Amino acid sequence: MFLITCPWCGERDQTEFSCHGEAHIARPQHPQQLSDEQWGDYVFFRSNTKGVHYERWVHTHGCRRWFNAARNTVTDHIYGTYKPSEPAPEIYPEAEINAGNTK
Repeated sequence: MFLITCPWCGERDQTEFSCHGEAHIARPQHPQQLSDEQWGDYVFFRSNTKGVHYERWVHTHGCRRWFNAARNTVTDHIYGTYKPSEPAPEIYPEAEINAGNTK
């Protein structure tokens, strides 16, 4: 288990939260004008990144508010959380990887 910082409630146990997939996916402006293939791409296809991934989370057993998190999908390290109205933070995972390298 790990801790997640809710932007409204502070640090809590991960069991209070639910992840709902990739963040920052814009809904099509005119979905009725999309082909079935285009609509299927929007609904089903995501980047599924190995490494830093921006995700949508909800504090299910707390304030019930939505927020975004920058999480490493390999290590589960959360670089930060932020409100949906805020811009995504710039993440430099190379610094974390190289921090232990003494060569």
